[in-house]
Amino acid sequence: MTHQFHSTVLREYDIRGIIGETLGTEDAYAIGRGFGTLIARDGGRLVAVGWDGRVSSPMLAEALVKGLNEAGVNVRRVGMGPTPMLYYAEASAEDVDGGIQITGSHNPANYNGFKMVFRGRPFFGADIQTLGRMAAAGDWDSGTGTAEDVDILDAYIDRLLAPLEGIDPQVLSRLKVGWDAGNGAAGPALEKLAARLPGEHHLLFTEVDGEFPNHHPDPTVEANLEDLRALVSAKSLDFGVAFDGDGDRIGAIDGKGRVIWGDQLLMIYAEDLLARRPGATIIADVKASRALFDHVAACGGQPLMWKTGHSLIKSKMKEVSSPLAGEMSGHVFFADEYYGFDDALYAGVRLIAASARLGKSVTELRSAMPQMLNTPEMRFQVDESRKFAAITEVAARLAANESGSPAEVNDTDGVRVTNEDGWWLLRASNTQDVLVARAESDTAEGLERLLAQIDEQLALSGLERGESVGH
Repeated sequence: MTHQFHSTVLREYDIRGIIGETLGTEDAYAIGRGFGTLIARDGGRLVAVGWDGRVSSPMLAEALVKGLNEAGVNVRRVGMGPTPMLYYAEASAEDVDGGIQITGSHNPANYNGFKMVFRGRPFFGADIQTLGRMAAAGDWDSGTGTAEDVDILDAYIDRLLAPLEGIDPQVLSRLKVGWDAGNGAAGPALEKLAARLPGEHHLLFTEVDGEFPNHHPDPTVEANLEDLRALVSAKSLDFGVAFDGDGDRIGAIDGKGRVIWGDQLLMIYAEDLLARRPGATIIADVKASRALFDHVAACGGQPLMWKTGHSLIKSKMKEVSSPLAGEMSGHVFFADEYYGFDDALYAGVRLIAASARLGKSVTELRSAMPQMLNTPEMRFQVDESRKFAAITEVAARLAANESGSPAEVNDTDGVRVTNEDGWWLLRASNTQDVLVARAESDTAEGLERLLAQIDEQLALSGLERGESVGH
């Protein structure tokens, strides 16, 4: 028995496709059979499985579990919930050897996919390609596994509340917070969490609906935060928190309705953490503001710029023993008092804790940040066969310093060029046929000059910064 996946489905960080077109139950079975085989060959016996609120998730879960069982592996179904609840099921139980969450993340309703953990580490890149080769060759073990249903929601909520221990209850009781679950999988967990949090909490769209009737659950798109902004304004709340479709990415606004972007959230978390862990290494992706790296250093930490991608960041955290990392996309990873995975509900609680411990409102913390001028993430179509080659060409020209201007070039992930005006970034997406650009400066004139440098490099490679495309 063999299986061939659609060419677009096995991606760098996860497996994702369009239901009925590029992804179906046969794929779910093959993923289970392959992943279960790898777990069994590594001496493992038990895999946790969870799923999000999409219409297609239950049928994919059934096929996935069948594949795992027929590879001889036992399954612990933790049910519908946010991706971090599945991560928690894997990380907190000694007898669990791996985990798979069925989720389309922030993609449209007709998408779905799989995020995986193998023996406590992210399962991505070459691991995912291995599943494809095993399926094509029918390289699967056979056996008979069992499946059980275990409700871990209350234990997970208990764990989420831990950061508030030891903080003055009176300070916490004065807080007023808005939350937007976006009809995603985090809704029921958020309801239970908010019921146990001190202070006043107002919730939006906690009913799970895989069609996302109110707004698309991607908190990095400012338009998706309008309902939360209106709630914070109407109720005079201290701040608001929003989640993506599977609850592993956070978005936030302060009491004035200003967006607190991923790198700005990391500034708050870093300031709080470094007061207790001086000298710690804090990781952020190459798209993050210079203000973040400067702030980490000013607070006594070691800033480290790393590649974009939640799996890549998690792996780097383990390598350098970093207690905190984050991405512009809203993935935030805590490994000081938590398990090192991205959990937006936990990040929301940590924002409450940070504000209370630092003795400043979230609005005050946001107001204290430097007013940098930066572009949004610009994403434009470039042929798959050309995107990495173009970046290599740009890097080579910059190394030869053909323009003669003094600049610092960081090639961690694409090219990030820093000069007297600020910095600009050009990188190839690992998941789409696009190039990603971003620039940041202190002045409008400086930003224009940086954008001109991006355009100049693209033109030299026969490309142009076309109309921006979505994720």
